[in-house]
Amino acid sequence: MDVVKISAADVKKLRDQTGAGMMDCKKALTEANGDFEKAIENLRKKGQKLSAKRADRSATEGVVIAVTSANRNNGVVLRLSCETDFVAKNEDFVNIAKSFADIALKNLPETAEELLALPYDGKLTIGDKVTEQVGVIGEKLEITQYAKLETAAGEGQVIPYIHMGYRAGVIVAFNLEGPNVIEPGKNVAMQVAAMRPIAVDKDGVDQTVIEKEIEIGMEVARKEGKPEAMLEKIATGKLNKFFKERTLLNQGYVKDSKSSVAQYLQSIDPKLTVTAFKHIELG
Repeated sequence: MDVVKISAADVKKLRDQTGAGMMDCKKALTEANGDFEKAIENLRKKGQKLSAKRADRSATEGVVIAVTSANRNNGVVLRLSCETDFVAKNEDFVNIAKSFADIALKNLPETAEELLALPYDGKLTIGDKVTEQVGVIGEKLEITQYAKLETAAGEGQVIPYIHMGYRAGVIVAFNLEGPNVIEPGKNVAMQVAAMRPIAVDKDGVDQTVIEKEIEIGMEVARKEGKPEAMLEKIATGKLNKFFKERTLLNQGYVKDSKSSVAQYLQSIDPKLTVTAFKHIELG
């Protein structure tokens, strides 16, 4: 059988399609006898083999992408993880993560598993693309976290924020729309990234968390020698401090500690408040 000559243009075309190195592309095309589809399949198989070999590796680095739709009614945030900081800072890696986020925004899947099953380019799913890139990059890659927020038209908007060079991402939903919400929305999203609240307000805190805080408060009071009959009352009283520190609307606003986040938003519009947020970070 005649050997098909692989031109530099062919190699560049495959590289543009997959992001693989020039030598890897030339090898894949040679093995596929010049068949582009077969060459892409070869690169994917290489990625599958590497994925199996690196399954027990820790993918603690990566990037977090947060994006919203043009009308700001919907938003998604996801984390694409890798093994090293070197890969995480690579522009191609960041762009792939952004492309995954754009697809998620268009389709609004419920889970990361549903996101992986979405078409990437008509030929591959996002899951296939992740596997392909394992072969290209040579590290364990995975979408480890994903979340979305939706607001109905005329009933609010979602504001995104990406923190510290893609090391954290936030989306925050507000109950009002309009350009006057954008700047305070970004400020509150920055607050979430910096202060890491666990809920919008005390009503959003899981009951098991509250019970654990009461248990801890009782034990602290007991060690301080407080009467046994007073322990639960003392611990319950300390919950207010916990809610102030750990729930978004009750936290002190980072740009003006004299005001809570709720008070800051009310200074923009008396009706303005946060309805939900999602926060994903590395580490």
